[in-house]
Amino acid sequence: MNGADPFVNICRRSSFFRRIEIPFALLALQEYPGVPLIPFTGTDLVCFRGGRTVFSGLDFTVSPGEALMLRGANGSGKSSLLRLMAGLSQPLQGTIAWGGEPVGNDPEAHNARLHYIGHADPVKPVLTVTENLRFWSSLRADFGDGGDAITSALNKLGINHLAEVPGRFLSAGQKRRVNLARILAAPAVLWLLDEPQTALDRFAVENLNDAISEHRAGGGMVVISSHGEDTLAGARKIDLGQFRETFQAAAS
Repeated sequence: MNGADPFVNICRRSSFFRRIEIPFALLALQEYPGVPLIPFTGTDLVCFRGGRTVFSGLDFTVSPGEALMLRGANGSGKSSLLRLMAGLSQPLQGTIAWGGEPVGNDPEAHNARLHYIGHADPVKPVLTVTENLRFWSSLRADFGDGGDAITSALNKLGINHLAEVPGRFLSAGQKRRVNLARILAAPAVLWLLDEPQTALDRFAVENLNDAISEHRAGGGMVVISSHGEDTLAGARKIDLGQFRETFQAAAS
């Protein structure tokens, strides 16, 4: 590769970096012309759930450093779309791809490159906050005990004082922040966040937005659903309600 230093060449050859696309490696690769940026895309998606078509004809593209915000009323399909993106369910029609390759061709690789945060906060009540984060981190890759990364994640979300508190003693907002801390404790290039501001106070929302900005600055991608105000600078938006209307119009 012309103009690339040895570090970038090592990143390109490494199966580890190719598998999970570490954000700081993506940032380094962006600085060199001729190195492709990997887009995450959806084409002509149809979602059928609960005996009805939730949305139809939906396309999306997210590139390194970008954020996509999903808007729409309850039942418009925001959570359903995030689950499709995460590979937790399959579209009735259409293709979700990573760099042009359908993610269904290699589900394990797709799972390794993403973090998905849904509505549930799966904090184990008998484990401390640190133990919960260590457990989640250990499921993704071999990062030793992850102590430094866990401490950094707790600090960034303002819950370092809860490190040794068992999960059963946490409030709803604290559990939410612990759940969000796991996306910082172990690297993944793609963050899929379903209404992550739920149960968070203003200070916690600001911490989350700062973490998202830092992730994007390092080449990471974020897709987030929200009912609240648009707080992500430069985020593109999809109104899911428009794709429901498109389906209804076509069916009539």
